[in-house]
Amino acid sequence: MRKRRILRYVGIAFGVGLVAMIGLFGVAWAMTPIPDSTQKEATAQGSVIYYRDGKSVLAKQGVNRRNVKLEQVPEHVRDAVIAAENRSFYTDSGVSFKGTARAVWSTVTGKQLQGGSTITQQMVRNYYSGLSQERSITRKFKEILISIKVDQSKSKDWVLEQYLNTIYFGRGANGVQAAAQAYFGKDVAKLSVSEGAYLAAVIQQPSRFADPQGADLDAARTRWKAIVDAMTQTKAITPEQAAAQVFPKLAAPKAAFSLKGQAQVMVDRVREELHARGYTDEDINGGGLKIVTTFDKNLMAAAERAVKAVVPSGTSEKIRTGLAAVDPATGEVVAFYGGPKDQSWDNAFSAKVQAGSTFKPYTLAAALENGLSLSTTVDGNSPITVPGASQPIPNDSGRSYGHINLVSATQNSVNTAFVDLGQKVGLDKVAKVAEAAGIPAGQLEPHKAAASFPLGVASVSAVQNASGFASLANGGVHMETHVIKSVTDSYGKRSVVKPKSTTVVGKQAAADAIYAMEQVVKYGTGTGARLYDRPVAGKTGTTDSSGAVWFNGFTPQLATAVNMFRDDNKTVEIPGYGVQFGGQFPARIWKAFMTEAMAGKPVEQFPEPSQYGADSWDYRGEGDDVGDGYDQRDNGDWNERWDGDGGDDQQLTSPPASPPDSSTPETPDTPVIPEETDRGDANNDDQQSDQQSNRPARPDSPDPNPTTGPGELEDASTPGDR
Repeated sequence: MRKRRILRYVGIAFGVGLVAMIGLFGVAWAMTPIPDSTQKEATAQGSVIYYRDGKSVLAKQGVNRRNVKLEQVPEHVRDAVIAAENRSFYTDSGVSFKGTARAVWSTVTGKQLQGGSTITQQMVRNYYSGLSQERSITRKFKEILISIKVDQSKSKDWVLEQYLNTIYFGRGANGVQAAAQAYFGKDVAKLSVSEGAYLAAVIQQPSRFADPQGADLDAARTRWKAIVDAMTQTKAITPEQAAAQVFPKLAAPKAAFSLKGQAQVMVDRVREELHARGYTDEDINGGGLKIVTTFDKNLMAAAERAVKAVVPSGTSEKIRTGLAAVDPATGEVVAFYGGPKDQSWDNAFSAKVQAGSTFKPYTLAAALENGLSLSTTVDGNSPITVPGASQPIPNDSGRSYGHINLVSATQNSVNTAFVDLGQKVGLDKVAKVAEAAGIPAGQLEPHKAAASFPLGVASVSAVQNASGFASLANGGVHMETHVIKSVTDSYGKRSVVKPKSTTVVGKQAAADAIYAMEQVVKYGTGTGARLYDRPVAGKTGTTDSSGAVWFNGFTPQLATAVNMFRDDNKTVEIPGYGVQFGGQFPARIWKAFMTEAMAGKPVEQFPEPSQYGADSWDYRGEGDDVGDGYDQRDNGDWNERWDGDGGDDQQLTSPPASPPDSSTPETPDTPVIPEETDRGDANNDDQQSDQQSNRPARPDSPDPNPTTGPGELEDASTPGDR
């Protein structure tokens, strides 16, 4: 009787407990919905940055994952994963109660947890937010409930697709597509049965099997063989097919994507511009973007070759060289040289030094835009006294040129003439033109009231100066400088950068400025930059005591600026070659780069200048040794000439980032006289007499560059020549 009573109480207690458990399960079921968000790490796809061809990879950013549709994964690869991880996947309810019980017991007892999770459970744990990797009964119970609900609401194929895209395979590869590339250097669609079985084997021990050696390799072979055999048990392959499988050859692991030197500068600029266009770090690192830059891989190499071929080996590391090339028609930075690979800051975007006489064309353009002409005469005598200046401003060596027109003033880079011109046109108008041409107002503002402003006291970067001259090459229209061509998101939506355009000066003012700048290269201080198969316009620049030296020039298709300076602001002097001027090494580097950059490009002509008086000197007269057709001009074809891509894609209109002024050291500005008149390679005695008679100096021989250096420039541009 007593035993019966006890049994009855036990039964009642069991029943109450069972009802309570069912009730608790019901409450838990109701209170545990499928999460409506995913873990960021689980779905994040890293972005890939390409050179301008859209094929050559420049860098990878963020998570190494490329999601694929299930149909892109060969059936034998899917079968291998199922055989390895969950053979009952297509028939179970999303959970394995036997495996779960084993896992719970291991968790309770503190013993090593042994598998037990189905593919659905693993997917739920790795995919949805709110589920940690913590080994606890609470987390496991929650995982079970969500897995059952997912199995009831989602198809098995959907679950398998998410699983294959989220699981980690080692070697930094997230998802089966990244794993296929990491282990076998191919897309997942091209994996063999043997290769698919190896990736399935990796899932359990990704670190151990990432690059197995010795005992680990033996273990990997054993695991691989077990999976191949399991595939015969699931009828995925026949025993004969299994027997024919050979352990696959693994690709050598690749080091983490490491960036140095130019590549790091490119990526920094790309990220900066993406931020300015509204993309966040999360978008870049996990949005699966395809970013095509403006950088031409071949021209980047050509820029480096030009610098290394011209600058003598053994030159002090304190002497910096920067180069930037901009497409006038689009504003795209197609190439640059920012310094050696181990340099912590770049010479092309970040470093800003006084522009020197390369600023004079902005003054010239402002004058031509505001009613003056190439025939306008200015005072080239030395020194010149200007109201408001603390002391008279001289020319180099105190030399006087008399009253000269704007062509002669530009060709011979006469300081006093441009100081006088700045007073005639108004310094505010000069600043307005320079700003419209792409030089930030903040860099101009501290200097624009100084009488020496036209001489280049403001500091600029190589990219900014190249972009400014590109405005003249583009008919007086400045195209917003940028380094991104297009961005394609993970859904395939492509957005093309459409740069802003700003009218700097009118077409005729630009044409006249170009004409004067052509004389610099033909007969003046920049003869060392001549390209004998096509027209070139440009300007040398040498700041006070050669603290910075420049050559900035362009053809109708490409504008390139080259500068040299010291990081301690001292004189740029190279042993064996002396103190440098803009017409020397900078012009040589420019020529070496442009010779290679323009090879194979059509020869285009600059537009015709104004007729500035019947009695004016024809600067295109005798002495022109450039070649037939040099003066056959096309009256300005300002259409896009580079290989940019247009189309009807979405337009990216957010402004690009401008190089930060404070990120790198800047040469202190000299308050009065920042620059000497440039000493080019054509300043001989005969030419001086020509200059004093207001007629253009002419070289005595077809070779206008007598300066000694490391070999001929034509040879220096040859790939690999040092």
